[in-house]
Amino acid sequence: MRLTILLALALPPLLSFAGTPRTVMLDVRSMDCAVCPITIRKALERVPGVNEAKVDFDRKTATVTYDPERATPDALIQATTQVGYPSTLHP
Repeated sequence: MRLTILLALALPPLLSFAGTPRTVMLDVRSMDCAVCPITIRKALERVPGVNEAKVDFDRKTATVTYDPERATPDALIQATTQVGYPSTLHP
C-alpha cells in the first residue's frame, strides 16, 4: 500500500520530464515485398524513445512518433538503413 502511494506521488513529476512527442515521416523507397514493412517497423521500434512506428507499404513510408529527448530523426534513418532499407525524411 505504501509503495502504491509513493509511486502515485513520485511518478507524475518524472513523467513531466519526458519531451513532447514528435512525429516524422520517412520515405523508404526500397520496400519491395510484404515482409519489408515488418522488418522496418521492428527496427524502428528498437530505437530508444520510439513510441510508435507505422509502415505503409503502398506509399513506401514509415511514420514514427518518438520522444525527441531520447531519439532523433538521424537515429531513425540509421535504424532502417542498418536493416537494409535506407530512408530519408519525407518533405
